[in-house]
Amino acid sequence: MAAFDPWDPDFLADPYPSYAELRAQGRVQYFEATNQWLVPHHADVSALLRDRRLGRTYQHRFTHEEFGRTSPPAEHEPFHTLNDHGMLDLEPPDHTRIRRLVSKAFTPRTVERLGPYVARLAGELVDGLVEKGGGDLLTDVAEPLPVAVIAEMLGIPEADRAPLRPWSADICGMYELNPSEDTAAKAVRASVEFSDYLRELIAERRQAPGDDLISGLIEAHDEGDRLTEQEMISTAVLLLNAGHEATVNATVNGWYALFRNPAQLAALRADHSLVPTAIEELMRYDTPLQLFERWVLDEIEIDGTTIPRGAEIAMLFGSANHDPEVFRRPEDLDLTRRDNPHISFSAGIHYCIGAPLARLELAASMTALLERAPTLSLAAEPRRKPNFVIRGLEGLSVEVG
Repeated sequence: MAAFDPWDPDFLADPYPSYAELRAQGRVQYFEATNQWLVPHHADVSALLRDRRLGRTYQHRFTHEEFGRTSPPAEHEPFHTLNDHGMLDLEPPDHTRIRRLVSKAFTPRTVERLGPYVARLAGELVDGLVEKGGGDLLTDVAEPLPVAVIAEMLGIPEADRAPLRPWSADICGMYELNPSEDTAAKAVRASVEFSDYLRELIAERRQAPGDDLISGLIEAHDEGDRLTEQEMISTAVLLLNAGHEATVNATVNGWYALFRNPAQLAALRADHSLVPTAIEELMRYDTPLQLFERWVLDEIEIDGTTIPRGAEIAMLFGSANHDPEVFRRPEDLDLTRRDNPHISFSAGIHYCIGAPLARLELAASMTALLERAPTLSLAAEPRRKPNFVIRGLEGLSVEVG
């Protein structure tokens, strides 16, 4: 297990050589520090994401005590109330009911209609970066784009959007391995503030509905589809958090990878038709979500190892996306890679509902940068965030011209 140290700065800087060692050691290994079973191979991760003997929650079948777990600390309750009512941490039938309602906002037609708005906004953000001669790609382009798009879909007024990203970052801190009490306190505070804001917005939309997603969820709730107010709040927060974190980190991770692979960047600049395959390859190459967890609801066996009910599985997306059994020369960035079954958007019933929108946003920002900032270059080596599960950068300083 020396290969896996998710708190070591060297590991966080480049975990992929360690993943190779981990895969060589076997298909499943127990990691005492987090009391989890690590699964590093693509075939196993892909299969387990679809295995109904595992779940994102166990509370639809067991109490904490029946499952051999302890209840979360009482002071963490606001975070868990918010988190546990979102569809990402629910299982059927609640998951099915909420996803059916939310999926109406993510139909191919809906996402396609957003195309011109997303492209226009991406162009405006890149123009601002160019006018300054450079800046921080994270704060100038990568963050504002998905925040604005998801907020627009939900119906959050522009004047109210400033706290969204800080709230999101504080809540997502709880998804890291063994979060500290300080991290928990920030997540609780953000959960309370975010929930209070959305509760007021829901009340306003009840009085004056619009054509936004929150109004649609209210309509479904009031028509008796059994969507509670807490489920509406948790759904809105989930969509904002997922929309921010995945797209923001995919953007900066992707461009940092391009700067470190100048031949690939030159090929992309010479042929913009590579954008669709480039996005998939960059998502595979340095995925923003490195680990995804599941509870073992019924005993399973992996390669002769029995994993009991009550255990937790940690599926290593970053490792699976570099598995040489599936990807030819996985450590090479290849923007022309066609056979690319990466699992960065997960799989099974919890496949990312916003994946089409994320792809649209990534394509829009990449195209705008290629067309409007053709000389974009790295101005300074970035610092990695001290996180493992959600992988990103503190910033990405760039120059134009």
